[in-house]
Amino acid sequence: MVFLYAIATYICTVILKERSVMKVVKNLTVAAALLISSLGLANGNTTDFGKKVVAKYEVEKNLVKVNLDPVFIKKGQKVMMNLLNISQGKVLLKVYDSKNRLVFNQAIDGDVVVEKSFNFEKAFEDNYTIVVVDKFGTYKETVEVR
Repeated sequence: MVFLYAIATYICTVILKERSVMKVVKNLTVAAALLISSLGLANGNTTDFGKKVVAKYEVEKNLVKVNLDPVFIKKGQKVMMNLLNISQGKVLLKVYDSKNRLVFNQAIDGDVVVEKSFNFEKAFEDNYTIVVVDKFGTYKETVEVR
Protein backbone atom coordinates (compact mmCIF):
# COMPACT_ATOMS: atom_id res chain seq x y z
CA MET A 1 0.00 0.00 0.00
CA VAL A 2 2.90 2.36 0.80
CA PHE A 3 4.38 1.49 -2.60
CA LEU A 4 1.18 2.51 -4.41
CA TYR A 5 1.02 5.77 -2.44
CA ALA A 6 4.61 6.59 -3.46
CA ILE A 7 3.84 5.92 -7.14
CA ALA A 8 0.69 8.06 -7.03
CA THR A 9 2.58 10.95 -5.40
CA TYR A 10 5.37 10.72 -7.98
CA ILE A 11 2.95 10.72 -10.92
CA CYS A 12 1.05 13.72 -9.56
CA THR A 13 4.23 15.77 -9.13
CA VAL A 14 5.41 14.89 -12.65
CA ILE A 15 2.05 15.88 -14.15
CA LEU A 16 2.03 19.20 -12.30
CA LYS A 17 5.65 20.11 -13.11
CA GLU A 18 5.78 18.94 -16.71
CA ARG A 19 2.81 19.42 -18.99
CA SER A 20 4.21 17.22 -21.73
CA VAL A 21 1.86 14.36 -22.68
CA MET A 22 4.73 12.10 -23.77
CA LYS A 23 6.40 12.36 -20.37
CA VAL A 24 3.12 11.57 -18.62
CA VAL A 25 2.57 8.48 -20.80
CA LYS A 26 6.17 7.37 -20.23
CA ASN A 27 5.85 7.74 -16.46
CA LEU A 28 2.49 5.94 -16.43
CA THR A 29 4.07 3.05 -18.35
CA VAL A 30 6.90 2.79 -15.82
CA ALA A 31 4.41 2.93 -12.94
CA ALA A 32 2.26 0.20 -14.51
CA ALA A 33 5.31 -2.04 -15.05
CA LEU A 34 6.36 -1.56 -11.42
CA LEU A 35 2.84 -2.30 -10.21
CA ILE A 36 2.52 -5.47 -12.30
CA SER A 37 5.93 -6.78 -11.20
CA SER A 38 5.14 -6.09 -7.54
CA LEU A 39 1.87 -8.02 -7.85
CA GLY A 40 3.70 -10.94 -9.47
CA LEU A 41 6.26 -11.04 -6.67
CA ALA A 42 3.51 -10.89 -4.08
CA ASN A 43 1.91 -14.03 -5.55
CA GLY A 44 5.25 -15.88 -5.47
CA ASN A 45 4.82 -17.50 -8.88
CA THR A 46 7.48 -15.57 -10.77
CA THR A 47 10.45 -16.17 -8.48
CA ASP A 48 12.95 -18.92 -9.28
CA PHE A 49 11.33 -19.34 -12.70
CA GLY A 50 8.43 -21.42 -11.42
CA LYS A 51 10.40 -23.71 -9.10
CA LYS A 52 8.15 -22.84 -6.16
CA VAL A 53 5.05 -23.85 -8.06
CA VAL A 54 6.58 -27.21 -9.07
CA ALA A 55 7.77 -27.84 -5.51
CA LYS A 56 4.30 -27.08 -4.17
CA TYR A 57 2.70 -29.72 -6.40
CA GLU A 58 5.38 -32.28 -5.49
CA VAL A 59 4.62 -31.78 -1.79
CA GLU A 60 0.88 -32.16 -2.43
CA LYS A 61 1.49 -35.42 -4.33
CA ASN A 62 3.50 -36.82 -1.43
CA LEU A 63 0.87 -35.80 1.12
CA VAL A 64 -1.97 -37.44 -0.79
CA LYS A 65 -0.24 -40.77 -1.35
CA VAL A 66 -1.70 -43.31 1.09
CA ASN A 67 -0.90 -47.01 1.29
CA LEU A 68 -4.17 -48.94 1.39
CA ASP A 69 -2.69 -52.42 1.92
CA PRO A 70 -3.51 -54.07 5.24
CA VAL A 71 -0.82 -54.28 7.88
CA PHE A 72 -0.15 -57.66 9.51
CA ILE A 73 1.79 -57.84 12.79
CA LYS A 74 2.84 -61.22 14.15
CA LYS A 75 3.50 -61.69 17.86
CA GLY A 76 4.11 -65.31 18.68
CA GLN A 77 1.06 -67.28 17.58
CA LYS A 78 -1.11 -64.16 17.29
CA VAL A 79 -1.58 -62.07 14.15
CA MET A 80 -3.07 -58.58 14.25
CA MET A 81 -4.47 -57.08 11.06
CA ASN A 82 -5.25 -53.41 10.47
CA LEU A 83 -6.79 -52.01 7.27
CA LEU A 84 -7.63 -48.41 6.32
CA ASN A 85 -10.90 -48.82 4.40
CA ILE A 86 -11.31 -45.42 2.72
CA SER A 87 -14.15 -46.58 0.49
CA GLN A 88 -16.07 -47.87 3.55
CA GLY A 89 -17.14 -50.81 1.41
CA LYS A 90 -17.44 -54.45 2.35
CA VAL A 91 -14.26 -56.17 3.64
CA LEU A 92 -14.06 -59.96 3.73
CA LEU A 93 -11.82 -61.72 6.23
CA LYS A 94 -11.14 -65.42 5.73
CA VAL A 95 -8.71 -67.97 7.16
CA TYR A 96 -7.85 -71.17 5.28
CA ASP A 97 -5.79 -74.16 6.42
CA SER A 98 -3.17 -75.95 4.28
CA LYS A 99 -5.85 -78.14 2.66
CA ASN A 100 -7.71 -75.01 1.55
CA ARG A 101 -10.58 -75.55 4.02
CA LEU A 102 -12.33 -72.44 5.32
CA VAL A 103 -11.62 -72.08 9.05
CA PHE A 104 -12.89 -68.52 9.67
CA ASN A 105 -15.13 -66.17 7.69
CA GLN A 106 -16.30 -62.63 8.50
CA ALA A 107 -17.68 -59.71 6.47
CA ILE A 108 -17.32 -56.15 7.75
CA ASP A 109 -19.22 -53.35 6.04
CA GLY A 110 -19.06 -49.57 6.48
CA ASP A 111 -16.08 -49.25 8.84
CA VAL A 112 -13.25 -46.86 7.98
CA VAL A 113 -10.74 -48.79 10.09
CA VAL A 114 -10.94 -52.58 10.10
CA GLU A 115 -9.01 -54.27 12.92
CA LYS A 116 -8.92 -57.97 13.67
CA SER A 117 -6.78 -60.15 15.88
CA PHE A 118 -6.28 -63.82 15.03
CA ASN A 119 -5.18 -66.14 17.84
CA PHE A 120 -3.59 -69.41 16.70
CA GLU A 121 -2.35 -70.54 20.16
CA LYS A 122 -4.90 -73.38 20.40
CA ALA A 123 -4.96 -74.21 16.68
CA PHE A 124 -3.75 -77.53 15.26
CA GLU A 125 -0.26 -77.64 13.76
CA ASP A 126 -0.63 -76.45 10.18
CA ASN A 127 -0.04 -73.56 7.81
CA TYR A 128 -2.89 -71.06 7.82
CA THR A 129 -3.54 -68.33 5.26
CA ILE A 130 -5.32 -65.13 6.25
CA VAL A 131 -7.10 -63.54 3.27
CA VAL A 132 -8.36 -59.95 3.26
CA VAL A 133 -10.53 -58.83 0.33
CA ASP A 134 -11.62 -55.22 -0.21
CA LYS A 135 -12.53 -52.96 -3.11
CA PHE A 136 -8.88 -52.47 -4.08
CA GLY A 137 -7.64 -56.05 -4.03
CA THR A 138 -6.93 -59.33 -2.26
CA TYR A 139 -4.17 -59.61 0.35
CA LYS A 140 -2.75 -62.75 1.96
CA GLU A 141 -0.62 -63.54 4.98
CA THR A 142 0.60 -67.01 5.95
CA VAL A 143 1.05 -68.25 9.54
CA GLU A 144 2.80 -71.45 10.53
CA VAL A 145 1.52 -73.08 13.73
CA ARG A 146 3.88 -75.58 15.38
